[in-house]
Amino acid sequence: MAYKYLVIVESPTKAKTIEKYLGRNYKVVASKGHLRDLPKSRMGVDFENDYHPDYISIRGKGDLIKELKKYARKAEKIFLASDPDREGEAIAWHLAHLLGLNPEDDIRVVYNEVTKEAVKEAIKKPRPINMDLVSSQQARRILDRLVGYSISPILWKKVKKGLSAGRVQSVALKLIINREEDIANFEPVESWTIDGTFLKDKHTFNAAFYGLDGKKMKLKNKEEADAVFEKIKSNAFQITDVTKKQQKRNPAQPFTTSSLQQEAANKLNFRTRKTMMIAQELYEGIPLGKEGSVGLITYMRTDSTRVSAGSIEEAHTYITETFGADYAIEKQRKVKNAESAQDAHEAIRPSSVLRVPSEIESFLTKDQYKLYQLIWSRFLASQMTPAIFDTMKVDLVHEDVWFRATGSKENFPGYRKVYIEGNTKEKDNLLPEMIIGDTVYSKDIEPNQHFSQPPARYSEATLIKALEENGVGRPSTYAPTIDTIQKRYYVKVTAKRFEPTELGTIVNSLISVYFPDIVNISFTAGMEKDLDSIEEGTMEWVKVIDHFYRPFAEELAKAEVEIEKIEIKDEPAGFDCDLCGHPMVIKIGRFGKFYACSNFPECRNTKAIVKKINVTCPLCHKGEVIERKSKKNRIFYGCDRYPECEFVSWDKPIGRDCPKCQHYLVEKKVKGGMQVKCSQCDYEEDLQK
Repeated sequence: MAYKYLVIVESPTKAKTIEKYLGRNYKVVASKGHLRDLPKSRMGVDFENDYHPDYISIRGKGDLIKELKKYARKAEKIFLASDPDREGEAIAWHLAHLLGLNPEDDIRVVYNEVTKEAVKEAIKKPRPINMDLVSSQQARRILDRLVGYSISPILWKKVKKGLSAGRVQSVALKLIINREEDIANFEPVESWTIDGTFLKDKHTFNAAFYGLDGKKMKLKNKEEADAVFEKIKSNAFQITDVTKKQQKRNPAQPFTTSSLQQEAANKLNFRTRKTMMIAQELYEGIPLGKEGSVGLITYMRTDSTRVSAGSIEEAHTYITETFGADYAIEKQRKVKNAESAQDAHEAIRPSSVLRVPSEIESFLTKDQYKLYQLIWSRFLASQMTPAIFDTMKVDLVHEDVWFRATGSKENFPGYRKVYIEGNTKEKDNLLPEMIIGDTVYSKDIEPNQHFSQPPARYSEATLIKALEENGVGRPSTYAPTIDTIQKRYYVKVTAKRFEPTELGTIVNSLISVYFPDIVNISFTAGMEKDLDSIEEGTMEWVKVIDHFYRPFAEELAKAEVEIEKIEIKDEPAGFDCDLCGHPMVIKIGRFGKFYACSNFPECRNTKAIVKKINVTCPLCHKGEVIERKSKKNRIFYGCDRYPECEFVSWDKPIGRDCPKCQHYLVEKKVKGGMQVKCSQCDYEEDLQK
């Protein structure tokens, strides 16, 4: 079919959606991401010629490039509609080079949401390619290449093959190792509280020791707690102060990339990569029956909390009609972005708040629905009135000993009608009605010892938060960074928390000593600001690269000479090879530790290290059940005689049979703890908290 205009987007899904919007005069095709990049086999940066990058066509993309050129020759006008960020601008620039287009012509089209209105409006307003954006992305790519392709070979030579270093990944690893050191060096601090249950007109409530003579006091040890406890001679306490207030609580702002990743991890238990993959699907377009394919959310890589006036107006109307005028804010809240935010485009929000999650659930997968519901609810809540709580603070006094009770009750739900941050809903904590001069009586008062806890290891969500707070990396870099440090076996995940491996600790110590700037948080954050300045047109990319590379080159030369070969000694496995009789050892590979024959390379026998759970296989009754991991790193259980025995279970067998049907019992995770259930019937045992 003849067409006048060619539109090139990044993804085939988006191409199908947009072609339906634009009609018969438009042909929409996908570049499927980058078509040109630096070569994989060499540095690809000309140090003698202002760090000029040597771009080549990516292997395997030759046929696609030919196809795009064929389409381009038939078109009167070409529009480059890759994603609306630095990466997308660079893809458009590379496309212009391959297709012989002038970057200064009006060929670049950008839109923040894949909807008919947004795309048609964007096509009417093409612009030249923004070379500041391109330069910023190019500088980032070259910096990453200089760091990765310079330090990695040294690590291969001095430690082992397959290792790597990077600007963001090395800082992420450093943060994880610093946290591990904080945990190891942590010394618990003792403290005491005195907690009581009190009675007022048959109503019980809780209060805690506040201080002496109205002055707040922290109890450091048992002696101090005992001294206070001895002052309480009877169970009668006088009410000396009652303070009642109304407290307003404002909603959270709409999602940025990092806040979406964190909340999806906390609420939905999604890994960072999964969150971004599903968000990409929602952005590019979902078929909604007769309505056709529609992008359900705005662009998902952003660090801004700003939203458009049109979306605010639509939300205001929807809230007023659905919940009432009391729930819709009249005056817009001031948007305060993070200091490092580029504010290139809007926050992540639904393309239309009128596409209510429950009404389109049948068109979405289970995970798409969960994430869309989260984004829709958070945006809607951000446009709603504050929640109002009635709070009450009461001071109870016996001699000079002061206790304090606090209570609260939700008076008006406001935004909490649709969205509550975190995992748990707060319950009202009501106090009985009291006035100054009342007497209340203690039912039970006891001192309790406490010890401060070490800081928790980083989860994906808290690591992203730490990187963002320190200005390291950008929204699009967090998921690949977390993937890389796991693939290199620099860290392992234990109970959904990152724990550094021996290999990660060795790599971090080398980089910290010989390339201190690479793991210096303030230096890396400063580099991010320089890249932003290139984007704003206030700095030249060549000068930024040169300022970094000159001292870095001196560090490289020094490291080559001074770093001694590090031998990671193999641990004895404690048994012999079943093929040649030599001792087996424990080695570290790409995917963690494994057993290998010490007679390598003559004998190449290897075995996976398995974790036994001391349960006989319930299927064959000969083998032992062992813990395994799926390709997606999910734990499951199987027989060690596989493939002779094909027993597998997602739930952990406990070694007992069901008294009802004689099938094996398993441990299942349920809200509140673990529960023993039958693998076949409805038998279950009491919850084990």
